[in-house]
Amino acid sequence: MGERILIVDDDPVQRRLLDNMVRRLGYEPVVTEGGDAALALLTGADGAGIDAVVLDLMMPDLDGLGVLAKLREAGTAIPVIVQTAHGGIDNVVTAMRAGAADFVVKPVGAERLQVSLRNALAASALEGELARLKRSRSGTLSFKDIITRSPRMQAVLRTAEKAATSAIPVLVEGRSGVGKELIARAIHGSGERRAKPFIAVNCGAIPDNLVESILFGHEKGAFTGATERHVGKFVEASGGTLFLDEVGELPLAAQVKLLRAIQEGEVEPVGARKPVKVDVRLISATNRDLIADVKAGRFREDLFYRLHVFPITVPALRERPEDIPELTRHFLARFSAEEGKRTTRVTAEALALLSGYRWPGNVRQLENAVFRAVVLAESDTVGLEEFPQIASQIAGFVPTASVAPAMSEPESPDAPWTEDPSVARQASAAATTVATTVAPSVAPTSPSAPAGMLALLDGSGDARALDEIEAEVIRFAITHYRGQMSEVARRLRIGRSTLYRKLDSLGLDAPPADGINNAETSAL
Repeated sequence: MGERILIVDDDPVQRRLLDNMVRRLGYEPVVTEGGDAALALLTGADGAGIDAVVLDLMMPDLDGLGVLAKLREAGTAIPVIVQTAHGGIDNVVTAMRAGAADFVVKPVGAERLQVSLRNALAASALEGELARLKRSRSGTLSFKDIITRSPRMQAVLRTAEKAATSAIPVLVEGRSGVGKELIARAIHGSGERRAKPFIAVNCGAIPDNLVESILFGHEKGAFTGATERHVGKFVEASGGTLFLDEVGELPLAAQVKLLRAIQEGEVEPVGARKPVKVDVRLISATNRDLIADVKAGRFREDLFYRLHVFPITVPALRERPEDIPELTRHFLARFSAEEGKRTTRVTAEALALLSGYRWPGNVRQLENAVFRAVVLAESDTVGLEEFPQIASQIAGFVPTASVAPAMSEPESPDAPWTEDPSVARQASAAATTVATTVAPSVAPTSPSAPAGMLALLDGSGDARALDEIEAEVIRFAITHYRGQMSEVARRLRIGRSTLYRKLDSLGLDAPPADGINNAETSAL
């Protein structure tokens, strides 16, 4: 799915023209008839899903300048492209001073609008990423900084927001790479302790013989090599938040001292004569099944119930595919800025490819894939060619001579990777979407296209006629949507009467009456 563009215009003809133009450019249009309706949408719950606005300057209710002023008062930073039939310099200056990102004159051409949208979206993404990095470093990261359009993830964030208003111990559960630390930082940044330290500790990376020293501190000379005093992470986080990542990796001896620190609100440094009082907000995270570890004796039951007071489970990336396009654009803006490149756009084919992959490494793997794509990109656009490793693992999509089998994610961190036929089927379905919209550089070069791909060459190696390809697409759509002709027409973006005319001209038979719903039957 492309970026969502809000079109605001009181002229129905202009709305239809812009709607079609924006759709052809690869974006998703959202249309409103006036300034009041646009303002209500942008400041409401659905406003977070809008990426840019094409705003008419002259409207009868609330004009464009009024909308810009209201958005500025509300602190909304969505880029706005103003359009009007009056292109005087005074209008341009007034609109830009009011906060517009660009200015176009009616009737705007597709190329001019595309340039404006690309520039506005790229600048907005970069500004948002810089502001997010500043808030992360200052400890004031909020839930608004977490990028998601998934209903499941939004429900998780609503639950986490409730925890932020309390000092209750939180346990964030989820597979590696889903963003558990980001949730913890948002809880800290949205609570009363946001001005205090946020100390993160990876328990799985600490040697067993140094766990107590790092967590609780030690005195000078407490053991061989202790040449100076160390206060420990609990004392460092006093007044703020201590985040214990991979808490399930702690050895049993350290679990005992951690339990006492939580219960008593004090720690005893190694070699110290008396305990030290601490005041910390504790947030833990794990990618393990702690209940199974408790049953196996690898984790203390009493500590488990101390940590598991307010559990939050973060879904894997494959369970929230709506987030993949948005996260991809977010990482693209960040890495383009870091690498000093002008890569500002990802193609629809590449997004379809990424959406069809299961991402066993979750958000972290997607982040690394986009980083590699930015480095490989030779233009301002990231396409299919920049994701060869992902493409090679989707069954039915063959960018090279060989295809690696689709792999499923293990059920536990220690379980082996196994080939999963269901994964291959799902990936093949996603690859069909990619294949039917594929760029010429990766189109099949042989008459016999792989399963799930649209062949562009005939048996003699020549390009197939357009009517043959169109007939094949229509037959596929009718089969895919089980003869629901209204749905077929809607997905192919043509009218139902046009669909039946094409069936007749191409010599195709309409599906039998039992393949059409009752409403369609009556309409016929």
